[in-house]
Amino acid sequence: MNLDEQLVYLAKGSVDVIERNDLRSKLSRGKPLTIKAGFDPTAPDIHLGHTVLMRKMKHFQQLGHRVIFLIGDFTGLIGDPTGKKATRPALTKEEILANAETYKQQVFKILDPVKTEIQFNSEWLMALGADGMIKLAGKYTLARMLERDDFSKRFAGHQPIALHELLYPLAQGYDSVAMKADVELGGTDQLFNLLVGRDLMREYGQEPQVVMTMPLLEGLDGIEKMSKSLGNYIGINEAPGAIFGKVMSISDELMWKYYLLVTDLTPDEIAKKRDAHPMDAKRELAKLIIRDFHNVDAADAAEAEFRRIFSDRQAPADLEEKQLPASGEPQLVSRVMTNAGLAESNKDAQRLIAQGAVLVDEVKVDGLKQTLDATAGKSYLLPPRGRGWSKTG
Repeated sequence: MNLDEQLVYLAKGSVDVIERNDLRSKLSRGKPLTIKAGFDPTAPDIHLGHTVLMRKMKHFQQLGHRVIFLIGDFTGLIGDPTGKKATRPALTKEEILANAETYKQQVFKILDPVKTEIQFNSEWLMALGADGMIKLAGKYTLARMLERDDFSKRFAGHQPIALHELLYPLAQGYDSVAMKADVELGGTDQLFNLLVGRDLMREYGQEPQVVMTMPLLEGLDGIEKMSKSLGNYIGINEAPGAIFGKVMSISDELMWKYYLLVTDLTPDEIAKKRDAHPMDAKRELAKLIIRDFHNVDAADAAEAEFRRIFSDRQAPADLEEKQLPASGEPQLVSRVMTNAGLAESNKDAQRLIAQGAVLVDEVKVDGLKQTLDATAGKSYLLPPRGRGWSKTG
């Protein structure tokens, strides 16, 4: 690619590039750039939302740049306050390290294991000590810190802000100083923290990094950011059939954002997909995602099973049957789903029903108060869309 083509490819899907001229200048030197993206291991599993940044790292990697997957084992102990309305509880060191190990196992489903460096920010942040942390804090003002949206709202609303939370942006910014980053990637909610890195690099006499932000990926509900706690996520370690079903459940409009952010297709290639029927385009999207995290055969098998179930109206080949205790009274569908293991909680079951994602014997459940006859000998086919099926007796 020439310089202009590189800029278009690297900026694909991004929201902010600060500054674009700086990125052009760095690329024009013809030397590999140091690309940094940090991930605090606050949960053990990586979902599709996490992979938006990882895929952008891959794009830099494909152009020959040095990519560093930074595990925030130190910053994870502080807890990122971004978007939080209250001080979040800190994880233990043991929890952080256990989650970090699972991250290391999962990132190479996208990134090249030979070309990817994994670093831990405890290496330099622990070495700072109390004296170094005080000096670091002296390079930023409280007034500047309170310009951050979530801090300013909490301050104005008389909500507590713990002092250690103010250290988080400084610690993340110092990562860029220690790594001499040329480019830092992050979600749009991380913009303030990333800009702190630019400021601190100037304070330490370094050329400031380019900041590139990527959109936050909405989950299956199309509203909230993809999150395991909200149950609207697609885990990259999930079974191919589950991934296929979940992708098929997203809206036609959201599908194009997924194409942009979680595939390697160019904007021109994505534009050509719009000529296809939305259902066909969505099937192709599901297969592309499964190929990344499993393989081609798994993608083809998941599509064939989906067609068999939803086009041919057949039950799944590996239908699991759950026997539940009989009851003299009708039972709420949400409770039956939870007891059958088709939902993680009653709240999760209610959310699926509210989204129109639950069928009972091929008829959509249209209300949270819908019940099932729970007498002995009765059985039902319950397939929450994208969650697996169960024959419940």
